[in-house]
Amino acid sequence: MTFTTTSSSRRTPFLKNNWIKLYLLVFISLWAYTLIVTPDLNNWLLENTLVVIFLVPLFLSYRKCQMSDLSYLLIMLFLCIHVYGSTYTYAENPFGYWLQELFHTKRNHYDRIVHFNFGFLLAYPMREFFMKALKLEKWLTWVLPVEVCLSVGAAYEVIEWAIADIFFKNQGTAYLGTQGDVWDAQKDIFLAFAGALLAMLLLAFIKKLREIK
Repeated sequence: MTFTTTSSSRRTPFLKNNWIKLYLLVFISLWAYTLIVTPDLNNWLLENTLVVIFLVPLFLSYRKCQMSDLSYLLIMLFLCIHVYGSTYTYAENPFGYWLQELFHTKRNHYDRIVHFNFGFLLAYPMREFFMKALKLEKWLTWVLPVEVCLSVGAAYEVIEWAIADIFFKNQGTAYLGTQGDVWDAQKDIFLAFAGALLAMLLLAFIKKLREIK
């Protein structure tokens, strides 16, 4: 199977793209599993509202703005990390507890993993979108993913506050998962920013290595 990246000139139609079918199979299987085993259905539905909002335009844009297999892989990985977290809430995530015990940390850091990977995994697909769909200048395609992750990360924290304190007060504590950290929102925003910045720096480094070769 041909695996495409941003620099690949050709794209495979959906019905012939086995990579996309594999991504969908993996994600839908995990999504269904988390729905079945979640101990808090209301929180699961709340957490996955944004997943649906994100997936709808992604599917609708496939024909006119198809991205590379690598971009869809990175998107799928982020969605899987988020969906797995929504099963038990970020603050009660078993993998986070395992890391907490392993590294002797004071809190469950699974939420930090998700926020960091929001920037780290989605910066590349954003750059490809800016390049291929919007046809922006090259320097903008390097800067905008970092800026978008920073601004969206901040906007998400505002949305979290509104959902937890105004619309769904009963689910507020579980949804926020601050675990007593008064700087939780600021740290989450920074991690999304840092993840995107690291992704762009790594990509620039890899491209430079290829040019040298």
